[in-house]
Amino acid sequence: MSGAAPARRIVIAGGGTAGWMAAAAIARTMGRTVDLTLVESDAIGTVGVGESTIPPLVTYNRLLGINEADFMRATQATFKLGIMFDGWKTAGESYFHSFGLTGRDHWSAGFQHFWLHGREKGHTEPYDDYCLELLAAAEGRFAHLPDEGMNYAYQLDSTLYGQFLRRMAEADGTRRIEGRIARVELHGESGDIAALVLDSGMRIEGDLFLDCTGFRALLIEQALHTGFDDWTHYLPCDAAIAVQTENAGPPPPFTRAMAHDAGWQWRIPLQHRTGNGIVYCSRYLDHDAALERLLGNLTGPVLTQPNKLRFVTGARRKQWHRNCIAIGLSGGFMEPLESTSIHLIQRAILRLIRMMPAGPVSPRDIAEFNDQQHQDMLQIRDFLILHYKVTERRDSPFWRQCAAMEIPDTLAQKIELFRDTGRVFRRNEELFAENSWVQVMMGQGIMPQSWHPIAGKLRDDELATLLQTLRDTARRTVAGLPGHGAYVARYCGASR
Repeated sequence: MSGAAPARRIVIAGGGTAGWMAAAAIARTMGRTVDLTLVESDAIGTVGVGESTIPPLVTYNRLLGINEADFMRATQATFKLGIMFDGWKTAGESYFHSFGLTGRDHWSAGFQHFWLHGREKGHTEPYDDYCLELLAAAEGRFAHLPDEGMNYAYQLDSTLYGQFLRRMAEADGTRRIEGRIARVELHGESGDIAALVLDSGMRIEGDLFLDCTGFRALLIEQALHTGFDDWTHYLPCDAAIAVQTENAGPPPPFTRAMAHDAGWQWRIPLQHRTGNGIVYCSRYLDHDAALERLLGNLTGPVLTQPNKLRFVTGARRKQWHRNCIAIGLSGGFMEPLESTSIHLIQRAILRLIRMMPAGPVSPRDIAEFNDQQHQDMLQIRDFLILHYKVTERRDSPFWRQCAAMEIPDTLAQKIELFRDTGRVFRRNEELFAENSWVQVMMGQGIMPQSWHPIAGKLRDDELATLLQTLRDTARRTVAGLPGHGAYVARYCGASR
């Protein structure tokens, strides 16, 4: 009888959110079947601005058995019901992209078709009135509801999140080594990564290497030269400045994305402070002007020195190459407009765990992983482009460029299909739900020219009753919710 197979040696290069999310998930899921080492240097900072998240993180935490109140207390998190977009359609208009559903769908057609039919019948109430999460956000209210009746994500301190995950990962057996990676050693025959060599001369061998080194992509690009697809022609913003401020009042349960004439500004309210930043295209706005604009549009006293970032939106051509898997920014960057950075880390980690090799790495696993990662990034890319392309703004060279740019055929099809028919079709576990596309497309000014005939099956009185009941139910539920700040304080002991 043979003994147990030797543990697979997994080496994570880099800490931060990506490194410690990977370590925590792999250690907790795989247990003794892996020998897990994470290498990071305290001398190397992390980007640390991915503070707004989307609902799949709730599922991720549950998969790892993380107690939500403990997690929120440790990361100073607040709840997030969506994003308020100010000035994206025109300089003076706003709309809200909420999580969850609006109204009630039929299996053959989304609720937007019934709402569109209702407009023709004289029902003038806005689409927003039928969405529980949107109404709750507008009134600054939140509570957990039975049967997961409230869809939400988190606004969190990503540095504290990394520390929280580190404690968890180390408790589950992850070994952390402090040190700067001096070089990546390759096998002469296979071209695989053999070891990481630190400044100290220490050599760390492994079977699988996860590149969590951020924009540097030390393993996947500098050592293995996988190549990069630049998407700046679709998403022209290439710089950001982040700064933290004191809270100016109770934290609202949503993130703000405020468009300006060369990009946009974020505002993310946490328990103990507010995260702020300006994202811009350096072709139309220089650093000093961007910083002045950011500092001139803050709601509380500044707590930190401004942190400047330069980036290129795009994707690594291979996220998994040989025995190296890129996790996080090393695999590509999607600007933070729809809070997808942490989600892409999560997707890569869970996908890797599902495809964890038992022996030699299968080229079929690598091909499948790369295809799925690529599709994820393309679908998110298209959703981000939508915000810039579909706009009535022509008040600056930046917005004129966005309105005039060519867009991918996949996005053009989605836009024109919705414009003609009100339909949205999603493919292969696509991240953003039908209601997300509907809210953003209508929020940006696209109003469908027709609706599904199933909506006409209802008599006028039946349609009126349906719409009234849905509105009343949403309003009644929101009226019974506590204020968000008070609920957070009670739920996870979060007094300042």
